Amino acid sequence: MNTRKGFRFTTYEAPDQTPFEKLFEIFQELITHTSGDVEEALDWLRELDKEYELTDDDYTIDDFIEDLKAKGYIREEFDTDNPEGGQGEEGDEDESGRGNLSITAKLERMLRQRALDQIFGKLKRSGAGNHRTGKSGRGDEHTGEFREYRFGDALEHISMTESLKNAQVNHGLDSFSLNEDDLVVEDTQHKAQMSTVLMIDISHSMILYGEDRITPAKKVAMALAELITTRYPKDTLDILVFGNDAWPIPIKDLPYLKVGPYHTNTVAGLQLAMDMLRRKRNTNKQIFMITDGKPSCLRLPNGDYYKNSVGLDDYIVEKCYAMAQQARKLHIPITTFMIAQDPYLMQFVREFTQANRGKAFYTGLKGLGEMIFEDYEQNRKRRIKG
Repeated sequence: MNTRKGFRFTTYEAPDQTPFEKLFEIFQELITHTSGDVEEALDWLRELDKEYELTDDDYTIDDFIEDLKAKGYIREEFDTDNPEGGQGEEGDEDESGRGNLSITAKLERMLRQRALDQIFGKLKRSGAGNHRTGKSGRGDEHTGEFREYRFGDALEHISMTESLKNAQVNHGLDSFSLNEDDLVVEDTQHKAQMSTVLMIDISHSMILYGEDRITPAKKVAMALAELITTRYPKDTLDILVFGNDAWPIPIKDLPYLKVGPYHTNTVAGLQLAMDMLRRKRNTNKQIFMITDGKPSCLRLPNGDYYKNSVGLDDYIVEKCYAMAQQARKLHIPITTFMIAQDPYLMQFVREFTQANRGKAFYTGLKGLGEMIFEDYEQNRKRRIKG
């Protein structure tokens, strides 16, 4: 096995790490690359151990596996219905002496937090709905500025200190009185709740040309899920994948996400995303789409697929533009993160974005997460230089 294929490791050892912690850092990266396949990740870890001497006689890979089980990161299951793995027909264990190993919900959560830390940095938990609308008035975020009282302002927003100051100036100290004209209110801004659908392209091109594009997309999805559930708990995030068709996936399944032998049915993904958002009560809705390829597939009314991978098919492209316009009518902006820089594809994305009045970023894999984070956080137009 070529241990350098698909992975790049540098010589680094964090201070005061236990043997388990050192291996666990590497294991988490490997389990993300292998889409949750514990056995494959351990095979890679053994090969890396041979090359880089990660373990010694005092702490072996087998010791590490036992610690993973003991700490609740992986579990061992015996499949009596599968004689090729786990227990055989006579109830014996497989040749490795183990059953089938799989990751637990505890490790799934840890992978999401790790992705968040890697991409966005360590974020502190805050209250619900932190997206500013930029409109002042009755709201729940203080701006530090004051204005005159208006009928309907909540009593708790009245600044007694500033109001008393006003009364003293207006009426003097000798005959103190306080009336409505003296009242001062601390201005606030509304916080908007957001419903987001993240679309991830899982067509075959996401692993073509020797570049793993699905793992960074998967990490972004895990990080965004962790960001929203911890920092914006009243916001919603739905995730869907699209190839020949489109279907939703639960957040807990993100570590296992793989590409398939699919074309790219962008229209199906957009249709499903808009269906999801129609059911949301939040006023603010948006779609993030991560893709590296051109739309090349449609599902026809009779159930057949119309596919064309050569250039940009006018019939498919026009359907994409129509979906962009439909989303615009529903006030759903689409932000496209295009992991490709072919001129004709960039032109398609520009026209698609114009039809929706959304945004588009033409990016490589590096910095993808930061771009999505900034766009989600700021919820406003931005310009990427370069």
